[in-house]
Amino acid sequence: MVKCIVKYTWVTVVGPAVRLGQIIPEHSRPHHTSTSSSLLDCVSPPERTMSLRINIPPATRAFLFSLSTASLLYNVARWQQISTGGTTTIPIVPYLTLVPSDFYYYPWTLFSATFVEQNIFTVLLNGATIFYGGKYLERAWGSREFIQFIAVIAVIPNIVIIPIYLIWGAVEGSFIRGHLTQICGGISIQASFLVAFKQLVPEHTVALFKGLVKMRVKHFPALFLLLNTISGVVFGTDTAAVLSWLGLLTSWTYLRFFKRQPDLTGTSNSGLGIKGDASETFAFACLFPDVMQPPIAFVADQIYIALVTVKILRPFSDDDIASGNQQPSRWGSRASGKREEAERRRALALKALDQRLQAAAAGRSQGQPATLVEPTASQPRPTTPTPAAPEAQSMLGETSYNPDNA
Repeated sequence: MVKCIVKYTWVTVVGPAVRLGQIIPEHSRPHHTSTSSSLLDCVSPPERTMSLRINIPPATRAFLFSLSTASLLYNVARWQQISTGGTTTIPIVPYLTLVPSDFYYYPWTLFSATFVEQNIFTVLLNGATIFYGGKYLERAWGSREFIQFIAVIAVIPNIVIIPIYLIWGAVEGSFIRGHLTQICGGISIQASFLVAFKQLVPEHTVALFKGLVKMRVKHFPALFLLLNTISGVVFGTDTAAVLSWLGLLTSWTYLRFFKRQPDLTGTSNSGLGIKGDASETFAFACLFPDVMQPPIAFVADQIYIALVTVKILRPFSDDDIASGNQQPSRWGSRASGKREEAERRRALALKALDQRLQAAAAGRSQGQPATLVEPTASQPRPTTPTPAAPEAQSMLGETSYNPDNA
């Protein structure tokens, strides 16, 4: 920073015709500026421009802009209705939020309602979710996959919630439930991001409040559902409760059966990667605590069998399950006997390769030709180490990896 200041001051003093970052010939430099000119030469061109870089991926930046813009427009329209003293006590903005009885007039609200927040607290909460979670997921998946994921978890929950509220209002005989309820907010985005983190880094531990609260990432989806369900029953935030469940179900279904995963095991022949995630640790029951998993697994298996029978879903093969279990982003998870054995063999092979390379280097230093011995049946063959997924510490707060050996 000191160099940049000195450089800029020197260029300004020498003459207005000299642009920032321009290299002045040696014969035209004044003698009293030799120190400053040496500082100018040692500064790289990117530092001379002093341009402000925004380290946010493009799709995440676009969704943040959509959130701020849609929320601002909604609140401006709402306060205009209040200030004009309209007849309705509940301000309705049907062209931005999703109203179940009016959605066919404004079909774009199936997407836009997800980015409309009604107060500054939820704007900041959803903004932080998109900023931190979106940066991590977009860099892990790519912009195209991330946009497709957001589109799925924004539109499908809003489509499903429309008949729920229309039927709910008809059963209750409540006009407000089906005609004046505004469905909006990023609850489905928050639930889906937690499911995505459960898939990518399930065994990482997040430390909150300077380490006072520590929780593994795989427990966050169930806790999120619990809090929103209690809030819906106690405080009447039923829209958020329903959207949290629909967001979780939609995101898990998409990641489990439809999203293309990078094939790092070489078992895919299509070149497009593996469709879905058939790993045992990403089953639907694994989103919940261990004590709740047996009954949930039984119900989920029956639904899965029924959907496969009517050919809505394609059944997973043994190769799909093995490939999903061997993805390197799930180190330390349970039910990983095969993966642990593969890692053990890989470690032994790398150790043997390192020993042979050290012997070859020692032979060359002594002037003797060294040859590598072909591995025998009792000696494991070296294998290429699987590249590790990048750590998510900057996006998930303070994280650490603690495998669950229980």
